[in-house]
Amino acid sequence: MDKDQKTNPEEIIKDEKDQVTSENLDNKNEELKAQSDIQENEKTIEEKILELEDKVARTFAEMENQRRRFEKEKEEAFEYGGFSFAKEALNLIDNLDRSKKILENDESLKDTAALKKILEHLNIINKDIISIFSKNHIKPIESLNKKLDPNFHQAMMEIIDDQKEPGTIVQEIQKGFTIKDRLLRPSLVGVSKKSAKEEEKNEQNQENLGNKRWHS
Repeated sequence: MDKDQKTNPEEIIKDEKDQVTSENLDNKNEELKAQSDIQENEKTIEEKILELEDKVARTFAEMENQRRRFEKEKEEAFEYGGFSFAKEALNLIDNLDRSKKILENDESLKDTAALKKILEHLNIINKDIISIFSKNHIKPIESLNKKLDPNFHQAMMEIIDDQKEPGTIVQEIQKGFTIKDRLLRPSLVGVSKKSAKEEEKNEQNQENLGNKRWHS
């Protein structure tokens, strides 16, 4: 009889049990591996779904932004479509003002009935133009005796005036206009400044006031 051949029933049963246990472990490992693969596949699918959802959300956001830009551009085109025309039309008022000044400075027409009649007609035309502008939301900028506002005024010169606060508009060279909430053109103005003597006086007063506070 072969030495390796087992005849003991207990040994045969033990070997069979070991073999069954080994097979069960192999099957269990395969099941765990299969479950792990399924979980990995499911995770990948979830990630892909999240990526797709993110792309869709970004696409919709971009579409909404484009829609809003289009609506804004359409609204501005409707409201400010005549911006360039209005800006050019201001030349009518400028030419009327120049014509009035030329006529008023003409010595041959000074104090004549003809000059008075012409100026009356020019004033009527000017008022009609301003009225038409106003109906289309084009309005003149108030300047005289106002503080200089860089958003609406452009200072062209300084004029000595000790009666006004520095930076006060005392002369309007060219009238400015707005259309709704936009600036068509700024007013060209002259602003007040103190004379050198007045500035020196103010500086001295400030110095005296400072000394008074210091000693008190």
